[in-house]
Amino acid sequence: MNLNIKAEKENTYDAIVVGSGISGGWAAKELSEKGLKTLVLERGRNVEHIKDYKTANWNPWDFKHGGWQSNEMKDKHPIQSRCYAFDEATQDFWVNDKENPYNEVKPFNWLRGNHVGGRSLMWGRQVYRWSDIDFEANAKDGHGVDWPIRYKDIAPWYSYVEKFAGISGQAEGLPQLPDGEFLPPMEMNCLEKHVAARIKETYKDRIMTIGRVAHITKALEGSTRGTCQYRDRCARGCPFGAYFSSNASTLPAAAATGNMTLRPFSIVLEVIFDDATQKAKGVRIMDAETKEVIEYYAKIIFLNASTLGTASILLNSVSKRFPTGLGNDSDQVGRNLMDHHFGVGAGGTFEGFEDQYLYGRRANGIYIPRFRNISEATKRNDYVRGFGYQGGASRGRHSEMDGIGVTLKESNTEPGHWGMWIGAWGEHLPYADNTVRLNKEKKDKWGLPTLDIDCNFRENEMAMRKDMLESAKEMLEAAGLKNVGGNDEMPPPGHCIHEMGTARMGRDPKTSVLNGFNQVHAVKNVFISDGACMASSACQNPSITYMALTARAADHAVSELKKGNI
Repeated sequence: MNLNIKAEKENTYDAIVVGSGISGGWAAKELSEKGLKTLVLERGRNVEHIKDYKTANWNPWDFKHGGWQSNEMKDKHPIQSRCYAFDEATQDFWVNDKENPYNEVKPFNWLRGNHVGGRSLMWGRQVYRWSDIDFEANAKDGHGVDWPIRYKDIAPWYSYVEKFAGISGQAEGLPQLPDGEFLPPMEMNCLEKHVAARIKETYKDRIMTIGRVAHITKALEGSTRGTCQYRDRCARGCPFGAYFSSNASTLPAAAATGNMTLRPFSIVLEVIFDDATQKAKGVRIMDAETKEVIEYYAKIIFLNASTLGTASILLNSVSKRFPTGLGNDSDQVGRNLMDHHFGVGAGGTFEGFEDQYLYGRRANGIYIPRFRNISEATKRNDYVRGFGYQGGASRGRHSEMDGIGVTLKESNTEPGHWGMWIGAWGEHLPYADNTVRLNKEKKDKWGLPTLDIDCNFRENEMAMRKDMLESAKEMLEAAGLKNVGGNDEMPPPGHCIHEMGTARMGRDPKTSVLNGFNQVHAVKNVFISDGACMASSACQNPSITYMALTARAADHAVSELKKGNI
């Protein structure tokens, strides 16, 4: 892999990709494999696959604090430390909040990692296709703008990226959750199988299936990546390459072509717009280590800096043609910020299966697909859209750990009752006044504007949460669990790490930023295929949709370039 650290100021490429995470890695792979000399710009440090997963094989006693968060870690990471995946083993993958400030107009947890691979090293790896129920929702209920694509437009691209990424899952034939290209599914444990059976018996409109997850469970044809070892240490980086990440798959594929140049420590300041051609001609960056400002030029630019990162770049890219930000004719750049609302669900205990236990550490859970507002029979009058559940069952330790020494150790080896928890992930509607804006008064350590984030959940989400809680309790009770209780932690937006919107796709340039191929309406050689492009949020984890949209957009970009249209 080429590392471009000290390039000449006027270095020219065929394509520039900003960001190396889930969507940026795909843009790099597709553009490089199609023959374009591609520069990949990453604002953070380089992370080399395997070599830089330094804690991947550490045991708890190898850590100074046993793997837990220390006060020093929390001091440097007051926002990042709110995430379940942030701990002593993974801290190097999360930004230093003091060096990367932002401004919470309303509470918002911006959880992120600035390094090669981005959040593809840290994600939960759950992958669920969208259906026409999702792509048609805005048009049908009037929230947001109509998507310029439908499921049929993206279905072949879902298949394309799934075959390369490696997706484990079970086909279920559901219209609201299309099946994909699946490797063998992981196995549910005995209590999960029991609950799944009871849900199927009790409800005509609900099922429980094993999670669809980006883990290789069987040797992937044409790949040198390994299979999942059921260690559940994924957040540290996988030395086997068993789960999908840019570092393990798309970036090596791009590097293998000889066409990709990777430049870490490159903070993209703005896209450079050429008034003469009415196209973007390149990007201006600041070297994160030296603070040197450098310009790079290309025929095609892909912005994949994350929803908020891309919005920041667009808003900072001002010119005579675009005084409020590149492509912002519609005043939609920075608007319609969404996240999934979650942190609500139920759990309980189960009496039985005392002769059974778990095998391995399965890096996956169960999934209960959306069952609300998908037909007239399932329509609700108190809210629109819907939600799905994730969770799992396990058997804890014996609750009565008495004594000291040997007695305590022996009691600690006795398994306790089985229990199960399910939590809901709900759709967040696109509200025009959920915004992100540049704050030029408050600067970061590089002297650059910070972001004001003004986003919240509203009446529709609150009404949905009541149903999320009650339905979770109802299903567990119907499955025979005892001591069932619900909870609603109500974390703020951002906490689900599914932020999207801010540069939405649409049919009309007056109300959207991008067309159906992720092109900026008024600047045809700029493409945005990260979370910023989304016109609605659905309730499914979005990463596989970003991958498919990116592969599709790259294919279109190269085709248009060859035709001389961009």
